[in-house]
Amino acid sequence: MAEVRHKVRVEERLRIKIGEAKNLPMRSHGSVSERDVYCALSLDQEEIFRTSTIDKTLSPFFGEEFQFGVPRKFRYLSVYIYDRDKTDKVIGKVAIKREDLQTYHNKDHWFQIKPVTQHTEVQGKVHLDIKFENGFDVDSEKLTVRVSECSDLTLTNGSCDPYTTVSVRFTSGKVETKRTRVKKKTNSPVFDEAFVFELNRCGRGNDSRYNLTGHDGNWCELVVTVYHDGGGNNIFLGEVRVPLQQNMQQSAWYLLQPGKRNVGKTKSTTLCSDIGSLRLKIYYTRDYVFDSNMYDDLRKLILHSVSMQPITSSACFLLGEIIPNKLDAAQPLARIFLHHRMIVPVIKALASWEVSKTTDVNTIFRGNTLVSKMMDETMRLAGLHYLHETLRPALDVVISERKSCEIDPSRITDSTTICSNLNNLKEYVENIFVAVTSSALKCPPILCELFHELRDIATSRFPDNKEVRYSVISGFIFLRFFAPAILGPRLFDLTTKHIDSQTHRTLTLISKTIQSLCNLVTSKSTSCKEQYMGSMYQAFYTDTHIAAVRQFLEIISASSSPSRDSNDSPVILKEGTMTKRAQGRRRFGIKNFKPRFFTLTTHDLSYAKQKGKESLCRIPLSDILAVERVHHDSFKKSNMFQIVQPHRVLYVQANNCVEEKEWVDMLSKMCYTNHQRLQTYHPGAYVNGHWHCCYATSESAEGCKEVSNKMHLQMNIDSDRELARIHSLIVQHNDRLQSIINFCESRSHRSETVPSCVIEDSSSSLKTLIALRDAAIDLQSETRLYLRMIARETKYGSKQAPIGDDNYLLLASRLDAGTLRKC
Repeated sequence: MAEVRHKVRVEERLRIKIGEAKNLPMRSHGSVSERDVYCALSLDQEEIFRTSTIDKTLSPFFGEEFQFGVPRKFRYLSVYIYDRDKTDKVIGKVAIKREDLQTYHNKDHWFQIKPVTQHTEVQGKVHLDIKFENGFDVDSEKLTVRVSECSDLTLTNGSCDPYTTVSVRFTSGKVETKRTRVKKKTNSPVFDEAFVFELNRCGRGNDSRYNLTGHDGNWCELVVTVYHDGGGNNIFLGEVRVPLQQNMQQSAWYLLQPGKRNVGKTKSTTLCSDIGSLRLKIYYTRDYVFDSNMYDDLRKLILHSVSMQPITSSACFLLGEIIPNKLDAAQPLARIFLHHRMIVPVIKALASWEVSKTTDVNTIFRGNTLVSKMMDETMRLAGLHYLHETLRPALDVVISERKSCEIDPSRITDSTTICSNLNNLKEYVENIFVAVTSSALKCPPILCELFHELRDIATSRFPDNKEVRYSVISGFIFLRFFAPAILGPRLFDLTTKHIDSQTHRTLTLISKTIQSLCNLVTSKSTSCKEQYMGSMYQAFYTDTHIAAVRQFLEIISASSSPSRDSNDSPVILKEGTMTKRAQGRRRFGIKNFKPRFFTLTTHDLSYAKQKGKESLCRIPLSDILAVERVHHDSFKKSNMFQIVQPHRVLYVQANNCVEEKEWVDMLSKMCYTNHQRLQTYHPGAYVNGHWHCCYATSESAEGCKEVSNKMHLQMNIDSDRELARIHSLIVQHNDRLQSIINFCESRSHRSETVPSCVIEDSSSSLKTLIALRDAAIDLQSETRLYLRMIARETKYGSKQAPIGDDNYLLLASRLDAGTLRKC
């Protein structure tokens, strides 16, 4: 069998929509029985995102969606449901094994909420060396158990002081237990302690060997249990049970498991207690990314779409027909064309075809078509900076002031507050209106060019309609760009604060009004579905507001490169609290760790003691020479990264792995073009007089490892990763691809089986479809070869595949999944 000669990256992506919960149990204390509920999304026990709190309900609706690249391995995707009472109390959780995620892919599913106990929170692994040897005399043997180390143990209230107990259960029922020392402040402790157990022979007959089996046929057991030393309140972190066999010699990693003595109790409790259910919709993808040259055929085929005639025979268009969910196809396609700077011509070609088939000007680009979804993705990627610059200041005021803006009489007990609430709402909307309509010169050039092309296409198709030049652009910029960001600011990283139900309602009303702006320049009346919103629409349906919207739309669609102010004020790109290590600017200063509020702008990176306080340090972007992760061994802390400057290094700890990745990616992207950017760096830290990675004693020693290649950070796009996603989608929908090929081949025979897709030229479409299938077949062959190699080279019991890991046991079953066959 030929070996895989290519480097392979495994990329996972998760998108999860937390819908609603129902039938939550009432509070058992206090005067209020309903709960204030929020959800926390976690990888194992590491919290990644948190929803807004829904007040006073036992059936909360969240409707929040989170999307992220998975930065590390995990066992469970968990959603914890909390009640925000005097203290945040966990109600229960939904936990889905990593290997089961594909079962729920792209499905709405109600999950039963399970109770949370210390035994449901087990994670991590332990390395054991087990060896039988002859004892000190002929009638004895000894068992030596070495507890080497543990990895990724559960944190308890943010800390972990672990120790282990080692117990041997003899066939007589006797149990002998020994324990290690406590390791302070680490969830990956190194114990390196050995324990010896003397095993007396239980029989001296013809068989001179010690019989380890009891009358019931069960082996004696070795039980290794890990605890957190809670100062007299020891907390269970997991255990391993190993059946003992004569002459056993084993050195392996084991996955920690829940306590066996509590499994039955936990199950019965779970079955008999009804604590509600949670509706989730999960999108989970895992792709194998090969060397860039492996995608040459698929890449050329997709990029050739720009010049393909007709466009309906192009790979881009046909992928939108093969893949049922337009968003699944649009996201990787838009990213690939953005990366190769071809997004404008391909959207122009697709939009021209779509508009040519449109008969009603009011429906232009309003459906969930491929071109609309590609525009959405392009605006999200290319316009994120613009979105932050435009909306963030006004939204910060709304979120911090928390003024009531409710104007629906059915939601208000005191009708006298409607007038003041209406004024509050008008004030907020006016602030956002001014921010948006005065931002035209800041709109990214690539979006301006796209808007210009779409306007020309629409006006050419409907020359007699004088308003289409505005409506075609306003539908994208207001309805599909600004309004969703206002409704869900946390999804667009416009705020890190948790949004309460009242503020969420305010944002909903603001978003409704902003959505109406897309019709402001074309609508002949102020009619609306909700009568209570009529006064808001009427307040903004004035000549002044209409003129401002038209001027804004004219500017952003006028040309591909509008003028820019050369003296741009700094724009906040990202901010949040992290922990930093002192930089040692004072010769005898203490290099301790302290929390600081970091702010990254288009000019510099700064930090202060708290948000709003004066900056303690400001680092110009030109002084950031490299941004890289730090090895765990340097400080015994997770999620650490370093910011290398000309004369010092700043070490920073993010709150979780996703946040760490976002900061590293953003900083690297902003500093990639620095002329002084380093070529090498130290992955370890300079501590106690030497570098932990290469042990060089000079603090100014040249780095021992090449810096990461961040070329793909152009708009945070990894083109090879997106091509791998396209390949996986073709494999996933191979049956539909083949049915369309069959249809094109038999069209001359007037086949009656017509797939629900558009085929204008069956001959040229057939060539493209076969080329897509062949490219996918070649890549799938490499994927199967890679999986076989991994299965062959990965040892069961290694750190990558510890004993008890279901993911490893299921690896072989994946080899034949999604196999493509040539016709």
